[in-house]
Amino acid sequence: MCGIVGYIGKRDVAPLLLEGLQRLEYRGYDSAGIAIHAKGTGKAAGGLKTAKAKGRVRELESRLPKRFAGTAGIAHTRWATHGAPTDENAHPHVDTEGKVAVVHNGIIDNADELRAKLTADGVEFVSETDTEVLAHLIGRSQAPTLEEQVREALRVIEGTYGIAVLHADFPERIVVARNGSPVVLGIGEKEMFVSSDVAALVSHTRQVVTLDDGEMATLKADDYRTYTTEGSHTSAQPTTVEWEAESYDMGGHDTYMHKEICEQADAVDRVLRGRIDDRFSTVHLGGLNLDPREARAIRRVKILGCGTSYHAGQIGAQMIEELARIPSDAEPASEFRYRNPVVDPDTLYIAVSQSGETYDVLAAVQELKRKGARVLGVVNVVGSAIARETHGGVYVHAGPEVCVVSTKCFTNTVVAFGLLALHLGRIRDLSVADGKRIIEGLRKLPGQIQEILELEDEVKKLAAEYADAKSMMFIGRVRGYPVAREASLKLKEISYIHAEAYPASELKHGPLALIEPAMPTVAIVPDDDLLEKNRAAMEEIKARSGRILAVAHQKQDKADHTIVVPKNENELDPILMGIPLQLLAYHVALAMGRDIDKPRNLAKSVTVE
Repeated sequence: MCGIVGYIGKRDVAPLLLEGLQRLEYRGYDSAGIAIHAKGTGKAAGGLKTAKAKGRVRELESRLPKRFAGTAGIAHTRWATHGAPTDENAHPHVDTEGKVAVVHNGIIDNADELRAKLTADGVEFVSETDTEVLAHLIGRSQAPTLEEQVREALRVIEGTYGIAVLHADFPERIVVARNGSPVVLGIGEKEMFVSSDVAALVSHTRQVVTLDDGEMATLKADDYRTYTTEGSHTSAQPTTVEWEAESYDMGGHDTYMHKEICEQADAVDRVLRGRIDDRFSTVHLGGLNLDPREARAIRRVKILGCGTSYHAGQIGAQMIEELARIPSDAEPASEFRYRNPVVDPDTLYIAVSQSGETYDVLAAVQELKRKGARVLGVVNVVGSAIARETHGGVYVHAGPEVCVVSTKCFTNTVVAFGLLALHLGRIRDLSVADGKRIIEGLRKLPGQIQEILELEDEVKKLAAEYADAKSMMFIGRVRGYPVAREASLKLKEISYIHAEAYPASELKHGPLALIEPAMPTVAIVPDDDLLEKNRAAMEEIKARSGRILAVAHQKQDKADHTIVVPKNENELDPILMGIPLQLLAYHVALAMGRDIDKPRNLAKSVTVE
């Protein structure tokens, strides 16, 4: 994986592909490459032109030959799965004769077996990638059309893929296919685009077609058609992308992460807009497709996500238990489907994914549906795979998030869980008075978030105090624990400082052994019924000469430093307490000179297992 872009039309293709790659670079950035049909190429001329480079898209751009013109091409920016980041391992990959070029997101599970067979037949491989197998399979096909050649190759492939294919003998078309990794067509005026993400398309068109798993498409300059990998016609219809191209710009900020942190007040306002029902002290969530009788029949809620989405799910589970009194918990989707879980018909399953394409979450959804479970989605991207696969759900309306690490989408996801918890609670046993209380708290959130963002200068100064740490501890109890986990993840993602998160109650059961002056602790200390318990934990740390940074609703005497945040309702406090720690991670990483928007080894949307 990770980013695909392609074009066929009348315009010079290389600048368009480079622009698309730059839009997608947040999805993967260890190498990049382009393949084009050079002008005049056809059956008589033969051949394609390719250029590839290890590193960022700017490295590729500097290597493009002066004569690199054409009107059809495909390109890729890579996040390594098979083979190290090298020129040879960069996509596109070509067949032995140089007639076929393929870009691919996903993983071919039986690549080693296929490679061995092809090698035995005399094929010489030039890369370590699984994708090169696909290029050779297509190139060796004797089928009369490119569509059938690709179809033949896909029949022997096991695994996931989003692919785009060029062939020197078919210069008027690009063939694409999807199975478990997103492929989106962009419809222009006598030109067609393809990408793995609408970010590469919105500056040219907002009319898109999203392929389903098992679906292929042929793109020509003035037309497209979709069909299954078995050859049956499909009728995929265009939809309009709601996000503008400007949404992907940096907007005067130095980094996308800073921009997205600062957008959170407006983003939370969007997720609340039009959903609050004052008359009945509840909220409207029409996309749930869950009537009151079905909601009352729920006996348990299981939330599935990965990384930051998993942490949002932990906070969501806590809210649902507190407000709806339904036993709830969260689990990593990547673990859930491999432990042969008991799938209960009275359990509501909720799949959480910012992109709506996270492979582990999508695979869990498909397994749950196969076993007859009801699955809802909480996602940010309209029309994404998880949004289409689930029985209903909630869009979080955070807007595009470009930085690899999630900030505003995490916050909006937690707010969406607050809405869902209130909705379920009011259907069940939550009183009108408590419903009004939560609604008042929800309405306060945008203003309180803005108050916290105005503390940035203070947080920046604190970051300088902690940027020399080699390791940090994050602690919290009950509502505060998932906040600590997410804050710990943010710090290590962008600063590369080792960080661990523990329930504060667990300190004495082992982690206290790590406490020393060189190991700072960040403590989440809300004003709730556990305030004194949290203060006792800080006392234990101070007794062992540990430094403490507290995030609290009032100054904490036991802490060396305190970031004071506004108080909301107890159930909603976790939404606010994580935001200053996003700023802390940002400014620590900035002080250390890290590449904040593109941290090493990570990709934005993980569409492989």
